[in-house]
Amino acid sequence: MTFADEVKRAVTPRAALLVIGVLALQLLFIASYIGALHSPKAKDVPFGVVAPQQMSARLVTELNGLPGGPLAPRALADAATARRQILDREIDGALIVDPRSTKDTVLVASGGGTVLANSLTKIVKEAELSQGRTVRAVDMAPASRRDFDGLSSFYLAVGWCVGGYLCASILAISAGSRPANRQRALIRTGVMALYSIAGGIAGAVIIGPILNALPGSFWGMSGLGALTVFAVGMITLALEALTGIVGIGLAVLIVVIAGNPSAGGAFPLPMLPDFWRAIGPALPPGASTWTARSIAYFRGNAVTGPLLVLSAWAVVGTIGTMLLALRKKPETADTPGTGAGAQEGNRPAR
Repeated sequence: MTFADEVKRAVTPRAALLVIGVLALQLLFIASYIGALHSPKAKDVPFGVVAPQQMSARLVTELNGLPGGPLAPRALADAATARRQILDREIDGALIVDPRSTKDTVLVASGGGTVLANSLTKIVKEAELSQGRTVRAVDMAPASRRDFDGLSSFYLAVGWCVGGYLCASILAISAGSRPANRQRALIRTGVMALYSIAGGIAGAVIIGPILNALPGSFWGMSGLGALTVFAVGMITLALEALTGIVGIGLAVLIVVIAGNPSAGGAFPLPMLPDFWRAIGPALPPGASTWTARSIAYFRGNAVTGPLLVLSAWAVVGTIGTMLLALRKKPETADTPGTGAGAQEGNRPAR
């Protein structure tokens, strides 16, 4: 057999298509990460302004007109309202004007992202300086000293997501990527649930008691981890049931290529380009990162929406896995005398 003949036998159309698919994922990975993170700029950041009535409208207009539109300012009644809205994650910062002096206060929350908090402080200081005023920064929800740049929540969410799709991939490819029947799909779902609980608790142990990187409720983090792992794992199982081994690539596309750069980890959502800012909250890494930060630094506020997102992925993945299993006929390998081993035994000896 010539080398050319061996190449023809080795490089099947299916293998060629899979390699092309991997190349496409590689290029999408590069485009997504660099596109989202190469030039972070604050834009339309929800921002409160507390000032005397005669000054408030003018300040809102001036801040709204800053070059590049970094802020989306709104007038607030008082400093207490500004503090409450920051802790409720309705706004990311606020300017408190003191009419009795030339020194004002900017409220930020580095627990929601140190880069964003520093950026807001810089923007407001420059704007105030042009008016002959100065500001001091007050951190309403400071990030832990062991949580550099507020990244621990993001890396925790990424770890949970990676565990989810890797476990699902192993469960599927260990006995064929398409579940043969309802029983096998139920077993995989049960294993995925147990793995999710273990992964959620273990992640919370590492990030909390072991490393002390994040404060907040241990069991809250554990529950978030279990839901994140299960949501990613079940959507991966459903995609594999639908498309075979290609489903693993689709899960990587959703979770890693689209989800990670848009999660608001390295740069919070208000600093991302519009496309990534729009898709981030709807994908598991973004929903999990937001919730982890809320548990750690914002008293568990503003988590209903992200938890519903993760729950929706989990429900869709579970229902999809079960329905696709029901429509599949049992594999011939499961029937005595008809599987690959039997066919091998029936071949004539050479």
